[in-house]
Amino acid sequence: MESEKIIELKNLKKQYGDNIVLKNINLHVDRGEVVSIIGPSGSGKSTILRCIVDLESITSGEVLIEGNNLTDKNVDKKIKKEMLLKTGMVFQTFNLFPHMSVRNNIVKTLKLVKKMDMTEAENITKKMLDLVGLSDKIDSFPNELSGGQKQRVAIARALALQPDIMLFDEPTSALDPELVKEVLDIIRKLKNQKITMLIVSHEMNFVREISDRIIVMEKGEILETGSSQQIFENPFSQRVREFLNTNS
Repeated sequence: MESEKIIELKNLKKQYGDNIVLKNINLHVDRGEVVSIIGPSGSGKSTILRCIVDLESITSGEVLIEGNNLTDKNVDKKIKKEMLLKTGMVFQTFNLFPHMSVRNNIVKTLKLVKKMDMTEAENITKKMLDLVGLSDKIDSFPNELSGGQKQRVAIARALALQPDIMLFDEPTSALDPELVKEVLDIIRKLKNQKITMLIVSHEMNFVREISDRIIVMEKGEILETGSSQQIFENPFSQRVREFLNTNS
């Protein structure tokens, strides 16, 4: 059976003035697949994620989610909104509301975005906090949590919207080394649940372990794509080999 492409980017280009951030990017992610994007800083990895969730407008090309071209001017607004809601994103910085408890960070998001009633929102919130191992922090405020706990709350909030796709933009880069593992463990758990994920990360050992496929970028272009084993053990390009040698 042919696998279903849930995300597809075609000839994606992003430019700020004379600065071309993304050049002719073509990539896809299949349903249930975990794909990681690696490469030096400034190579456009995070920009790709931001283009997918419409936080960045693209210069040219197409972004398709479940076959719907979200960059088409004539796309039905309702369909576009529905597709973007199927895509959860977790950022480097946790983006939690500091004046709200953990409970309200999630409950209010569900009420606002999904127009959910209080009871259902509360139930989902408890379930998601349980999944990320933070049930006991439901009434805490962000300033009472460690960085790792904040990131796990951010993941719980994104998951509460029941997305089909999770995008992670350097989810551990703002964390102390001893807190990294707790966040990576949650992502491993999501892989076991067959959630489609696109991950930008500098954690090479983790990328190697979790990815079905890896995309290596540099200077806004894709250098190489392959299975985890192929990229780490036998990359085609000398440049990829050099990058992995200096970053592993």
